[in-house]
Amino acid sequence: MHALMFVLGLAALVAGAEALVRGASRLAVSWGISPLVVGLTVVAFGTSAPEMAVSVGASLAGASDLAIGNVVGSNIANVMLILGLSALIAPLLVHEQIIRQEIPIMIGASLVVVAMALDGDIGRIEAGLLFAGVIAYTVFLVAQSRRASREAEDEFASEIPASAWDRHWAVQALLVMGGLGLLVLGADWLVGAAVAFARVLGVSDLVIGLTVVAVGTSMPEIATSLVAALRGQRDIAVGNVVGSNIFNLLAVLGAAGVVSAGGLAVPDAARNFDLWVMLAVAFACLPILLTGREIARWEGALFLAYYALYLLYLVLAAQQHASLQAFSSAMLSYVLPLTAVTLLASFLRRKPGL
Repeated sequence: MHALMFVLGLAALVAGAEALVRGASRLAVSWGISPLVVGLTVVAFGTSAPEMAVSVGASLAGASDLAIGNVVGSNIANVMLILGLSALIAPLLVHEQIIRQEIPIMIGASLVVVAMALDGDIGRIEAGLLFAGVIAYTVFLVAQSRRASREAEDEFASEIPASAWDRHWAVQALLVMGGLGLLVLGADWLVGAAVAFARVLGVSDLVIGLTVVAVGTSMPEIATSLVAALRGQRDIAVGNVVGSNIFNLLAVLGAAGVVSAGGLAVPDAARNFDLWVMLAVAFACLPILLTGREIARWEGALFLAYYALYLLYLVLAAQQHASLQAFSSAMLSYVLPLTAVTLLASFLRRKPGL
């Protein structure tokens, strides 16, 4: 029964996110809001609606470990898994605005969240500051879009679903309300099933949130980015991931902390390891800033390999496996230094004049 509830909850989250994005996008365009604003806000943030629903629901249910794990795990999966898969399909070209603006904002938001979590708690005031940050960021994007070029407008217009059956505002409003309803219902089922799984399997809510729930709630981002890569809209694939990560850190964690009576308690395992992995993943996007506007296929394969190693570490740690120490030593002594050397060599090869 718990497995069925988990699958149904996940299906409801994906369907709800699709309905919400379609309805809100079409409704915004009907009201004369520019496609660029819709693409940067409704579409990018709408794909994070499952994370919002799950983390807020978990926070209200007192499962703060699941709320934290869902956000941290989703951000790790967004970069390592989604960008890795998308880059394998085709080398990803990155829009200049994403390089100079969104990636630094994502890194800055990651640093702020890690700093807030170091004392073991993200209080309601801190959570309120995070949520105020996403409001300020959205207002900034809307103001910025007024100076956007026609080329940028046309590019983001291609993200908005086009069809005849949902042209009327009443249908669009119904899609928004139906999508929100499915998100709430799906989150309730998914959180309940995930907590039950954790108890039956003897693993923590944090591990369930970092793995199964995180990947499940990232399904809209996976679908959006892979379709964009297949269609040749390769900068949209990156923009969707980066925008979603910013929204997760500011809006999802902010809302989850605000609705919780005592704020969000951050588990020791997350403070000692997972939050630092999330921060390292954010900084892993820096080579894009330094080496050009492309994520190559080999870099995508490297992202995927690291995500597989991260999942393996979580499994070994959850079971307190005898090989955990040897695995950790191998990562620190060989894999990470080799990767650093490889990225440095790539930087030197791409940099003009070197």
